[in-house]
Amino acid sequence: MTRLHSNQSTINELLLAAAQHGLRLKAEGVEINESGMDFLVAFAADEAGKPWVLRKPRRSDVWERADNEHKALKLVGERLPVDVPDWRIVTPELIAYPLLEGQPIATVDPAGSGYVWRYEQQSLTDVFFDSLAEALAALHHTDHDAAAQAGIRVKAPQEARKAFADNIEEIKRSFTIPDQLHERWSDWLATDSYWPEHSTLNHGDLHPPHILVDETQRVTGFIDWTEAEVADPGKDFVIYYALFGEEGLRDLLRRYEKAGGKVRPRMHKHIAEQWAAYPALAAKFALVTGKEADMEMARGMIANWNAG
Repeated sequence: MTRLHSNQSTINELLLAAAQHGLRLKAEGVEINESGMDFLVAFAADEAGKPWVLRKPRRSDVWERADNEHKALKLVGERLPVDVPDWRIVTPELIAYPLLEGQPIATVDPAGSGYVWRYEQQSLTDVFFDSLAEALAALHHTDHDAAAQAGIRVKAPQEARKAFADNIEEIKRSFTIPDQLHERWSDWLATDSYWPEHSTLNHGDLHPPHILVDETQRVTGFIDWTEAEVADPGKDFVIYYALFGEEGLRDLLRRYEKAGGKVRPRMHKHIAEQWAAYPALAAKFALVTGKEADMEMARGMIANWNAG
């Protein structure tokens, strides 16, 4: 992971908060990662040398999603062929859990030029793609009643479709949407054949820094589940499509179907349209945070989107 040293006062604050919950961590060697939009993250070792992750919410709205994440983790913890975080401290001020084995398949480039891949993207092997497909198929088979009982948001297919439409209507009041892009969104929302007749439990934010792998490229864990919900089954494939293109997506969907996942005839096209609608999600996030930097990022994504 990209780890940046921060000032000592931040480290002291995190160590004190952990100690108040009985977790005593060494002051030496603490590392901070400030790249996340929702959490400040620290890495520290306890007195026995065991590594821990500390997450401090950046805003009050983050806690609601963190509570949702906690519910999702408790549900999927023993249901998946990959590891997920085991939260030991869960408060609005601090979340802490033992560091999972494995490393992110890629990290966000601090210079802003995309991802820094642990292994060259073009050299990824069947081990990575098959294990990713197997983990997604297992996740998407999670029982909806169990998810509802765990307190996770459950959206029927039409509800998920309506949520996309409502989001677009909301951001139109604050952002200027190019006619060509708005027309594409409208056509997608109006075309029944794009839309699935089933929902799945999704991770919700499955981009490379949230996918852990071992030295063989086998997927060993998923982290950062704040967006988990039962909703549109294409959601966990959107960033993958952006990175690997249509052929890469078709290949992963074949592996996913072989692992037991349900693939519809126009699923790959639907996922491509979800990627075209991604600027709307960025705009909605900016409205939630209220930060001008996030608003500007969303404006740039909308204005520069290739709707062709």
